[in-house]
Amino acid sequence: MTNNEIKDRMLSKIDDEYDTSEGTFFNDIIGALAIELESAYENLEEILEQGFVESAEGKYLDKKVKEKGLLRKPPIKAKATIVISGVEGAMVEQGMKVSSDIVNFTIMESKRIDSSGNVTVLAECDQEGSVGNLHKGAIKYFPITIQGLDSVTNPESISNGYDGEVDDELRKRYYDKVRIPATSGNKAHYSNWAMEVPGVGDVRVIPLWDGKGTVKVVIIDSEKTGAEEALVNMVHKHIEKNRPIGATVTTISATEIPVNIGVRLIIDELNFTKEQVKETISENIRLHLKEIAFKDNIVSHARLGSIILQSGGVKDYKNLLVNDKNAGLENPNIDIGYEEVAVVGVITIE
Repeated sequence: MTNNEIKDRMLSKIDDEYDTSEGTFFNDIIGALAIELESAYENLEEILEQGFVESAEGKYLDKKVKEKGLLRKPPIKAKATIVISGVEGAMVEQGMKVSSDIVNFTIMESKRIDSSGNVTVLAECDQEGSVGNLHKGAIKYFPITIQGLDSVTNPESISNGYDGEVDDELRKRYYDKVRIPATSGNKAHYSNWAMEVPGVGDVRVIPLWDGKGTVKVVIIDSEKTGAEEALVNMVHKHIEKNRPIGATVTTISATEIPVNIGVRLIIDELNFTKEQVKETISENIRLHLKEIAFKDNIVSHARLGSIILQSGGVKDYKNLLVNDKNAGLENPNIDIGYEEVAVVGVITIE
C-alpha cells in the first residue's frame, strides 16, 4: 500500500466540517504520518518473509533451521605445510607471517633451521574460506624481512580452506532433512551426518555395499571436487559418534575424473589475449562441473562446446576433443561413475 493510498484512507475518516485540502494542517500531518506507515508496512512484509525457511535469509534462516537441529557450517581456514630456507641455526618462530600475492599465513609452530638449510612448518591462513587455497609455490614472501631467513614456499597446492555454508546450501540441507526422514541409521541418516561436517559439499551413501551391516559413504568437498584425507577423516569420526551399534562404515572421497579439453579457437584478438580466453573457459567449465557434481552421470561433449562458445573472447571453435573424444563418435560424452566426480583437467587451446 502506497503512502498516498494510506493518506487518502485516513483523510476520508475526518469529519467534513474540517478542511483537509492540500496545505492544511490535517493534510500535512496525515501526509507525514502516511509516509512513515508505508515504511512500517514494508518492514512488516519483510519480517513476515523471514519467518519461513523458503524466504528467510542470514540470521533469520539460522533461527528457523535450528528448530530442526541444524546449524550453519562455518568457514574453515586453509592450512599448509611450508618450507623455509635460511641460515643453519636461524629460528622460525610461531606467529611469524608468510604470504602469497593475495593472502597472509601465520606460522603455527617454532622450529630451528638444521644443517640442510631448510625447515618444514605448519602455517594457517589469516582469512577464512577458500581464499587460502593456493597453487604450488604461491607462498613466496616474508612481509617483514627476518634475519637468517632467505626464502619460503609451499611445495604442494593448498585446497583445504572451505567457505561457510551459504543460505541456499543451508536451505537445501533443511529440506533434505524434513522431506526424507532419517531414522535408525537409514540411508538418509548417514547422508545428514556427513553433510553436517564443515567442508562437505555433497554425499552419496551405499548401504550393504560389502554385505550385511556395511555402509559406504562417498563425499566431495564444498568446491565439488575430491575431498582431502583430513576432511574424509573428519566425516568418518563424526559418523562413528552417531551411527547405530553394529554398522561397519567406510568413508572415502569420490575419485576425481579429469576432464581434459583440446580445442582450436577463433579468438577476438583485439579485445582478448589467448591466456585470458583460456582462463575464462577453464573457470566456466569448472563452474559447470561443480553444478553437475553428484547429479549427472555424464559430462556432455555438446554442453562443453556450448560453454566454450559462450566464453568471452571466443568467436568460434572447431576440433573439440574431450578426453580425446570428438563429436563424431557414437558416444562422445564422458561417463562418470557413482563414486566419481568430474574436475577440470588440462585445457589446450590452438
